[in-house]
Amino acid sequence: MLKTTLRPALTSRLSNGSSFRTLASAATANAKKEGDISNSFASLAGTDNAVLPDRYTSIKHSLISGHEDAVLSSFQRLLRALRTSIPTIKSHGSATIPSIPFSEISNPPASFTAAHRATGVAIIRSVVPPTDALSWLSDLRAYIAANPTTKGFPADRPAVYELYWSRAQVLARSHPNMLETFRFLMSHWHNASSPALQGGSSNHLHTAAPISMSHPISYADRLRIRPPGDTSFALGPHVDGGSVERWEPSGYNGLSGPYSSVFQGNWDEHDPFEASSRLGVTSDLYSGAGACSMFRMYQGWLSLSSTGPGEGTLKVNPLFKLATAYYLLRPFFVPLNPDPARPGFLDEGNWMLEPEGSSKIEGAWPGHGQELSASLHPHLELADTMVSVGQVEPGDYIAWHCDTIHAVDAEHKGTGDASVLYIPAAPLTEGNARYLYRQREAFLKGEPGPDFPGGEGESRHVGRATEGIFEEGGGDVEGARGMGLGMWDPSRFADVGEAEVMERANRILS
Repeated sequence: MLKTTLRPALTSRLSNGSSFRTLASAATANAKKEGDISNSFASLAGTDNAVLPDRYTSIKHSLISGHEDAVLSSFQRLLRALRTSIPTIKSHGSATIPSIPFSEISNPPASFTAAHRATGVAIIRSVVPPTDALSWLSDLRAYIAANPTTKGFPADRPAVYELYWSRAQVLARSHPNMLETFRFLMSHWHNASSPALQGGSSNHLHTAAPISMSHPISYADRLRIRPPGDTSFALGPHVDGGSVERWEPSGYNGLSGPYSSVFQGNWDEHDPFEASSRLGVTSDLYSGAGACSMFRMYQGWLSLSSTGPGEGTLKVNPLFKLATAYYLLRPFFVPLNPDPARPGFLDEGNWMLEPEGSSKIEGAWPGHGQELSASLHPHLELADTMVSVGQVEPGDYIAWHCDTIHAVDAEHKGTGDASVLYIPAAPLTEGNARYLYRQREAFLKGEPGPDFPGGEGESRHVGRATEGIFEEGGGDVEGARGMGLGMWDPSRFADVGEAEVMERANRILS
């Protein structure tokens, strides 16, 4: 058994007056094989031409059976909407992406909120001081140099490192400004009324699903230090959070899940910011290296360098809701005239429901991320609609909704390293608390978190972070809680959904 050594003041605050909780030492074993980020994508792993099993034919049929006409009509509306929206993306480019200074997130302008809800992307400027960001980058370089066994991709000249527990990463994830940014972003979501999930306490009347967007939790992801000239880390358009799971009934729950309106022929009614419908989702059915089992409302990264378009940075697709509906419905349709060079190939009249079912789900393969391409998803016109996030400086934070298509510059044409810490925004849910329990054990051992390729990780690394990091500077209470190193106080919250999920999380993590 491992007991923490936090300062008494912090210990008292974290455990609400009692001694700091003793952490269980028996971790759930990380069953994933050793590897790197290339194992996350079928195109990089060499399996992108594989054929899905026949059972996916039945899965697809069950999603639209009985409302085929509505699905066809909705797909035609979608293609018309895309044709109308894409010229705006082409003409505005990076200017489509809304940004806001960290100093203004407590009272954001309506224009930012509207643009964010429309695009699913946001840039929060100056979340941490540039000096802090640059200092973290310097510390990371020293950490890597001190631990030459650190794995990365590509192996000969890494751009992405299999590091999760450096001091810089832990400090950044738990920084008060980062936590405030997460709360701000997640406030754009809403929690529809729903009955309590099985196993809930009877202490509250359940008027909302058990989830808290006010209590962000930590998800330990990798870091990137991409050198100039790199062409290896050229991730094309993709969506994380699983792939085939979006169609599987045991994944995103089909007609009772977050995409139900899309599969029923009403993509216009799809609400990408509704949270409760995602609580029962299993986004990692196949324990893949590229699958995330935690509910992340936003993926994101904190910039540690000054980086512009074409300099090894992020691209996103601001079509957002339209793009989501398109990649969900695309597997059900085929062109009458399959020659993309022929006039009218993209016209809605050239596309019909599959006359005979098939198992194809374009760009999806079990255990890997969802990938998109111009040939498989032609109506998205990805060459023109994947736009750079623009110029970013050290301390800026970029966030994109969990359904957003994103990519990386195929070539880093800049002169300096493009460096970021991958840090998503994740709410407190029962499922996330269960992941947090396992991740906490990985942290204490210095091993990769449950979602990532396994092995000994940083267990032998010199200078990795330990739980004692929260003693420094008086400790960061919310940062420690977010890592599962402290308990929440449900009595302080009137929202019954928040109180309920804190009770459940405390039981899991105690």
